[in-house]
Amino acid sequence: MSINWFPGHMAKTRREIKENLKLVDAVIEIRDARIVKSSANPEIDKICKDKPRIILLNKADLSEDDVTKQWIKTLSNNNVKVIQGNSLNGKGLRNIKPTLNELLKEKHERLKSKGLANITTRVMVVGIPNVGKSSFINKIAKGNRAKTGDKPGVTRSKQWVKTKIGIELMDTPGVLWPKFEDEQVGMNLAFTGAIKDEIINIEDLALELVKRLQKNYPDRLMKRYKLEDLSDDALENLNAISMKRGAVMSGGVIDYNRISNIILDEFRGGKLGSISLERP
Repeated sequence: MSINWFPGHMAKTRREIKENLKLVDAVIEIRDARIVKSSANPEIDKICKDKPRIILLNKADLSEDDVTKQWIKTLSNNNVKVIQGNSLNGKGLRNIKPTLNELLKEKHERLKSKGLANITTRVMVVGIPNVGKSSFINKIAKGNRAKTGDKPGVTRSKQWVKTKIGIELMDTPGVLWPKFEDEQVGMNLAFTGAIKDEIINIEDLALELVKRLQKNYPDRLMKRYKLEDLSDDALENLNAISMKRGAVMSGGVIDYNRISNIILDEFRGGKLGSISLERP
């Protein structure tokens, strides 16, 4: 199975991010906790290496907690702090402010020594499509998405979102897009919905997901779909799930489109339990 989807050229993206970095104190990079590696734009580490950064492992309630903690330990260093949370319900997001303060402690102390009491931290939020960037901004800003006024050097296409916790977020929609050459990365993005289902044959995608789950999470698959056992053949397992869910047309023909949508929707909604598709 191949995924022929390579959106945009990275040259423009690199240029825009570099320009924006001059205007902010730190970067918040949002990734999907289920696919921590695949949901990272490969250019961010290179471009933001000298800028204090928070990596928010979003949708952490859908991933295995022990695996997420392994990722936090693996990715964290003096200049990068990693936290887990959920942008929809706000869980974990209260750690954003103190983590930024920790990263910017020396800078804030210098500003305070110069008599500046009220310090506003400017942050650029980055993330691949559908990883939860907009939800994060809305949650932190509590729905306040109005521009806070033009800043020096900021084009009118850039939007600053003001919050009540001393942080201004740079909202740059469409700046970051995933670029991948590894088919496995593409599959992971497709499983979680970062790539639109119209791009890929959904029946092939569901079959690949069943293949992955039967290998790494057989008990979850059996429990969710009330299967007594599993075959080594993913197609046979997909057929068995179809029978259990009544995804069968007249004449006993499997409705693969229907069962494929069911499986993908239930995986993305966390109904198969907490699942991590990637480990450090």
